[in-house]
Amino acid sequence: MKNIIHFIFLIIIIFLIQSVNLKAEKIVYINMERIMKESKAGKKIVNKINETNQVNIKKFKKIEENLKKTEQDLVTKKNVLSEEEFQNKFNELKKNIDEYRTIRQNTIQDTTKKRISASAEFSNKIKPILGDYASKNDISIIFQKKNIIMGKSSLDITEEILKIVDKEISKIKF
Repeated sequence: MKNIIHFIFLIIIIFLIQSVNLKAEKIVYINMERIMKESKAGKKIVNKINETNQVNIKKFKKIEENLKKTEQDLVTKKNVLSEEEFQNKFNELKKNIDEYRTIRQNTIQDTTKKRISASAEFSNKIKPILGDYASKNDISIIFQKKNIIMGKSSLDITEEILKIVDKEISKIKF
């Protein structure tokens, strides 16, 4: 009977030691979106993509204006042109509109791919920094803030990582 009590007591002690070890793990979180938006390197990436996007928007607005102007000209000439000539010009306009939509859609997809690629590259540059930070500060796990429902603000390491990223990655070209 004493052996059973000792055995149960030993199991309880082992369980308590395991529980203490689990609580000793250091877990923090980081706001990667903020790092991307506010770091020097992240701002470069975002600005470059936004500039390309603005150029594309201007280009597409100009094409749209030309297509609308062509459509209006065709409508005003509808009564003057023969039905066959009108239909040919209408088909040509329709073809131009279809080409415009295809080009616009391809450009949007290309911009999205570039944005994803740049984010992935930026993330790959940050991973070694996070690994080094974690090992120096005895951190077991780093979560992204977007995956956390609630957490102490003292566990947020975004500000510290932002400073390190600005120092380390700003030298690297994207």
